[in-house]
Amino acid sequence: MAALRQELVGYRVQDQVATITLSSLANRNALSKGLLRELLDALHTAQEDDSVRAIVIGHDGPAFSSGGDLSELRQDNNDDGLSLLLELLRMIWNLPKPVIAKIDGAARAGGIGIIATCDIAVASTTASFAFTETRIGSVPALISAPVMRRMNPREAQRLMLTGELFDARMAEQSGLLTNCVEPDELDATVDQLVKYLTLGAPEAVAGAKKLLHMNRDTDFGTDLDKMLPISQRFFGAPEARAGMDAFLNKRKPYWQVKTEASQ
Repeated sequence: MAALRQELVGYRVQDQVATITLSSLANRNALSKGLLRELLDALHTAQEDDSVRAIVIGHDGPAFSSGGDLSELRQDNNDDGLSLLLELLRMIWNLPKPVIAKIDGAARAGGIGIIATCDIAVASTTASFAFTETRIGSVPALISAPVMRRMNPREAQRLMLTGELFDARMAEQSGLLTNCVEPDELDATVDQLVKYLTLGAPEAVAGAKKLLHMNRDTDFGTDLDKMLPISQRFFGAPEARAGMDAFLNKRKPYWQVKTEASQ
């Protein structure tokens, strides 16, 4: 197990999973510059750690995140805070390791942006969400980049314009969440997802994530032509050859053996 010395964000590694915990309880995990820097540091650490196969971003207290830190945002020059949020969203999106958001409370504004950027997002049915930007005279500009790639456009338009509260069921139906579960099922659901993720070959999982984020050509035939060299490269890679050999010889591939050894 490894840990970082941080004040606002907890970090630990166990069984090939880096768990990052937002823990700025005094302001309901508002996205202050301090929290954003610590969150970025934790993600960089997880990215560089070869033992980490998946990342879970969760939270302490009743809020995943209350959104931007208004005490900082109201200052005349808060470009640093917005730049840090941009860097964070870009990093999660491009990180080669899968990232799961685990929500068991309130998520507002920028906090929803983090959730939308994660590859998988699971919330308890008691979680709540709201795009509160227009209520304070602003707009959800940065976070619209990931949100509009996840949510049904009609739902997003209504919720961003009205700023109304919506529950986890609606968040799931709109595409913001992968799924929502009862509160007592949240831990087990995320643990199962992590188990599935670590069964996949590391380079293949990273390649699949990159593939999912590619811009698709509107012409089906052109899209197929673009996919052919990617398939050829991965099927010819050492990882795939090891995986196919393991399957044909009715044994587990080396990365699954490592997963079992770490548990």
